[in-house]
Amino acid sequence: MIITKQKPIKEVLEYVKNDTNLFLIGCAVCATTCKTGGENEVKGLSATLEKQGKVITGWDILNPACYIFEVKKLLRRKEKELTDSQSIISLACGGGTQAIAEVLQKPVYPANDTLFQGEIVRLSPKEDRFEKKCLMCGECIVGLTGGICPVTRCPKGLRNGPCGGQNKGKCEVDPDRDCAWILIYKRLRELGQLENMRLMSGVRDHRKAIDWLLVNKH
Repeated sequence: MIITKQKPIKEVLEYVKNDTNLFLIGCAVCATTCKTGGENEVKGLSATLEKQGKVITGWDILNPACYIFEVKKLLRRKEKELTDSQSIISLACGGGTQAIAEVLQKPVYPANDTLFQGEIVRLSPKEDRFEKKCLMCGECIVGLTGGICPVTRCPKGLRNGPCGGQNKGKCEVDPDRDCAWILIYKRLRELGQLENMRLMSGVRDHRKAIDWLLVNKH
């Protein structure tokens, strides 16, 4: 899941300082789960903007916002409201915001900051917790590391470890953080795969993380 956080309202208002008529778009998947772009958040931002003198021509929740086809359907479904707007505010992740901008051909401004891909640790009325687990590097090696990503979990991004700075299982960068490679060692020991610690994963190929297109044919 893509983890996002809401931008300060001052930053959003700065984007649209010269525009009056706005259309808001949320996402029914990741942003809704993060409580940054679901129906409640879209309605809340709409009310806040109206208090600032803005006119909300309409709003919608895409499922998901990063799906180009969904944005095209929105264009047909809310054509008048979109035409009447001067700009769009996206409460989706960065990918969703870019998909919206590509299709709608109007200024599109993000109301969220995109943080990372992660997993849900806790969802409750008092506290929501998400944990970073993947940097989407395009070269996954967790099959050799017991399902724990060292590129993400290690502040140094070490693909072969641990480094000499770990102390009693803790990271030298953050003494409160468990060393990713000690966690990997313990997991591999439990799985009976400690021989994987002797394998060198090699230098990361950064080309795999840029300018690629995945086509899945059914």
